[in-house]
Amino acid sequence: MRIKNDIKNCKTCVYRQMLFGDLNDFEYKLINDARTERLYKRGEVIKQEGEKVDSFLYLRKGLVKLFKTDKRGKEQILSINKPGDFVNLLTIFSKTSYSYSIEAIEETLVCDVELEVLEHVILSNGEFAMRVLNRMSRISDEIIENRFELGQKQLKGRVATILLYFAHDVYHKAVFDLPITRREIGELIAMTTENTIRTFSEFKRDGIINIQNRTISILDDDRLKAIAKSG
Repeated sequence: MRIKNDIKNCKTCVYRQMLFGDLNDFEYKLINDARTERLYKRGEVIKQEGEKVDSFLYLRKGLVKLFKTDKRGKEQILSINKPGDFVNLLTIFSKTSYSYSIEAIEETLVCDVELEVLEHVILSNGEFAMRVLNRMSRISDEIIENRFELGQKQLKGRVATILLYFAHDVYHKAVFDLPITRREIGELIAMTTENTIRTFSEFKRDGIINIQNRTISILDDDRLKAIAKSG
């Protein structure tokens, strides 16, 4: 990890309106002075399960995975977060330590804001406090809805949904490098590695995608959408 200083002031951040749109100049200065930009390489752990929660994190660049590790050391991916996501917003007011780990799955730039300063601004600014609560509720609703919908799908529908997520929501293009392994995709969609690999092969055989090492090319977006929708 290394420290960056790309943003001179929070007011210039492209993600400012997503949460920090209701601050006055003094509050912006408080947040800005308590903020550190941290650049992580692929595979670096940003927060470790059991570590103290002492800051608010949001992604400016890259991708991270949230995961838990069981007693046997096996990882279970909980979610993948993309730029603009507030990684630990659901944790900072309910836990004193992380119940999951956060790891960069490609080069990732994170803004790290001291939690004490964020709490001070929340207590002094009712509109901002409501904005935070609203954002927390939306994140909770999205998690519940996404997990429920994914759980209703068969294997092909789950794999199609994940591929569409990377193509449309993360990379915004039809050709991209998968940031996680087939095994990790299986963990994310609660399927075995073998079944996940077989489904990728079937999609390739049917001309829906092409696979070259880690590079995925979506050849038939409409069919992939139909599979994801039908489950």
